[in-house]
Amino acid sequence: MIQVYTGDGKGKTTAALGLALRASGHGRKVVVIQFMKGDIDYGEVKAARRFKCFELYQFGLPTFVKKGAPSDEDIRLAREGIDFARKTISEGAHDIVILDEINVAVDFCLLEMRAVLALIDLAPPDMELVLTGRNAPPEFIERADLVTEMREIKHPFAKGTPAREGIEH
Repeated sequence: MIQVYTGDGKGKTTAALGLALRASGHGRKVVVIQFMKGDIDYGEVKAARRFKCFELYQFGLPTFVKKGAPSDEDIRLAREGIDFARKTISEGAHDIVILDEINVAVDFCLLEMRAVLALIDLAPPDMELVLTGRNAPPEFIERADLVTEMREIKHPFAKGTPAREGIEH
């Protein structure tokens, strides 16, 4: 099945990582491919290394991408990530492939939507493919079997609370 986790609320990556943990507990092979993320201090990066329950690869810089003005390096890393995802899906060695923040990579013009649609088409029927990130294009939503929208109602960021280690980071 194809799953999409989108919306302006917190929890898209967290939901995908919860799925990764659950599936790993049942012996399924999981790979998480993160777009636009290159910070090795994220909790999920540390956990993946420490517990080895799933593979995690990052294709991004440890800084934010500027919407409308991505750097050449941002674009290069995103393209490297989609090439890696294509290879991973084609090999078929994983039960679940999570493409974290791929929706944002398309929204920020780091990747072309048609390249991601081609990935969706490439996924075999017995593979779970998960796309996360805000602003999922309608085309992704149309192709998906499951779509969850996280909606922000209240968040401590609005009061100036920075990201907390182990909670948002």
